Amino acid sequence: MLRGVRGATTVDENEREAVVRRTQELLRHMTEDNGIQTDDVGAVIFSATPDITAVFPASSARLLGWTEVPLFDARQMDCDDSLPLCIRVLLLWNTDKEQRHIRHTYLHGARLLRPDLAK
Repeated sequence: MLRGVRGATTVDENEREAVVRRTQELLRHMTEDNGIQTDDVGAVIFSATPDITAVFPASSARLLGWTEVPLFDARQMDCDDSLPLCIRVLLLWNTDKEQRHIRHTYLHGARLLRPDLAK
């Protein structure tokens, strides 16, 4: 069965190192909290707000060794009340876990998006 695991984080500035560090932190939490092995990941979709231009967030996963996982970057809609400097992730995972047992991850400023799920 395929399940979606959601996550989001923010960076303090549009700099390569900051984007890589926070994206990797998010991926680590998402995988550790759910017991995800990269061999079971179908694909990962990353999106970033228009103010993040320093680096593709997906490249952060490659630096973690996710060389076989299909990765895709996209631009988030530019809405008036959107959270700035935000990276969102949708990880598609092959698992037998029930949806109610999936742990989604919202870190740093992205906690505002889903306070019910924030760490």
